Amino acid sequence: MRSSDLPQVRELQLFQTVSDSNFEELMQAAYLQTFPAQLTLIHEGDPADFLYVVVEGKVELFANSNGREATMAVVRPFGTFILAAVLKDAVYLMSARTTERAKLLLVPSEDIRKAFEKDDAFARAIVVELASCYRGVVKDQKDIKLRTSVERLANRLIRYDKDQGNSGLLELPYDKRTLASLLGMTPENLSRAFNTLKPYGVEVEGSKVRLTDMKSLLTLAKPNHLIDERTT
Repeated sequence: MRSSDLPQVRELQLFQTVSDSNFEELMQAAYLQTFPAQLTLIHEGDPADFLYVVVEGKVELFANSNGREATMAVVRPFGTFILAAVLKDAVYLMSARTTERAKLLLVPSEDIRKAFEKDDAFARAIVVELASCYRGVVKDQKDIKLRTSVERLANRLIRYDKDQGNSGLLELPYDKRTLASLLGMTPENLSRAFNTLKPYGVEVEGSKVRLTDMKSLLTLAKPNHLIDERTT
């Protein structure tokens, strides 16, 4: 890794508290690389050779079984993926591919495990990262199991609008196939759900969505901070 990249990596939450000597060891065999869009980075079932940290762009985590494919999550900066597999020295449970041009930090798994064993501050940072990932999974499961498809879409649109400034005009962050899979729906069901939301002020044109009756949409969606708040 270039020395000019080290300050940027050092600022990542996972590495802020690691000791200088252990950080230097971690970075000796690490890579900070830029990858093109739609490049498959890892395959489920393969050994976890590296920890991945998304520095720029987005990475889609997906899985396949019996001829079916599902998007499990989309990782944005500065999220990690495959951290649990790295610590357990296990195989990947998901595949990953870039959805756009992305810059990723790759740290050899063996080095992560060694630093985890000898650096208490780094170990605590890893535990916090894993705890955040676990809580995110629980919230996603509650979203899927406790809401109808229309309610899931309504709440997701409300979240995207909040993330983009509460203007009532938002851009879908993913293509509709990916969005449908994230919500546990087929593309056809997603299209029907958008149609169902029309009377609630949801207007769709391509990837742009206008929310013209937020009061009605909120009444239908019934947002729940124990599901929809992503930062706690």
